[in-house]
Amino acid sequence: MSLLVAQKLVKGYRTAAGYVPVLQELDLDVAEGEMLAITGASGVGKSTLLHVLGTLDRPESGSVRLGGQDVLALGETALRSFRNSTLGFVFQFHHLLPEFSALENVAMPLLIARKPEKEAWARSRELLVELGLEHRLEHRPGTLSGGEQQRVAVARALAQSPRALLADEPTGNLDEETGDRLHGLLRRLNGERKLTVVVVTHNGRLAQACDRRLSLEAGKLRPLG
Repeated sequence: MSLLVAQKLVKGYRTAAGYVPVLQELDLDVAEGEMLAITGASGVGKSTLLHVLGTLDRPESGSVRLGGQDVLALGETALRSFRNSTLGFVFQFHHLLPEFSALENVAMPLLIARKPEKEAWARSRELLVELGLEHRLEHRPGTLSGGEQQRVAVARALAQSPRALLADEPTGNLDEETGDRLHGLLRRLNGERKLTVVVVTHNGRLAQACDRRLSLEAGKLRPLG
C-alpha cells in the first residue's frame, strides 16, 4: 500500500541568470514500510525534493499525498500539525539545541505539542535507551561524539511516532565506521517498526542496503538496478 505519493511535481528557482528548473513533472510512489534511497549528483535537487515531500517547501505545481491526505491543500496551521505528527526529519547536521541535554532535545517536540510532561520525558528516555544512549541522557550535544549526536537527532525525529522518516545525507558529516553504524540503525528501525524511510544519500553502502534505489537526473527519478 502506498504511503507517500507525489505526482507531476514542478519546482525551480529564479536566479540572476534566469529560471533554473529542478523538478520537472516528477512522480514518486513510496510504499508503506519501504526503505527508499534517492541518489544523484551534487546540486541536482535531491534536498529540494525531500523538502517538497516533507512539506517544508511547496512545489510550483503537482501534488503530494501522505496516507491519502492531500497535504498541499492544507492551510499552514493544519499542515504544521500534520507534518509534526506524521513525519520525522534527520539532516546532515543534527541541529540539536546546544544548551539542552540529549533528553531535553528529544522531549522538545513533545513538549511543544503540549503532551503531558510525564509522557514526554518517559517517551524521550525510552527512545534514547533504545538507541544505546542510556549513559548520555543528561549530556549536552557539545560533549557527544558525531555519531551520538546523530542518534539523538534520530530519537528526536521519532518522538511523535511518525509514519515516515525523511533523512537528508544523515551520514554526510560522519566518518565511515560511524556512518555504517547509523546505516544499520536506520535499517533496524525500518525493519522492526515498519517505519517508512526515504533517505537522500551519496553513500553507496547505505543506498545498497535500501529496498529500492532511485536516481534524480534532469528533474526526474529513474530506477537503479
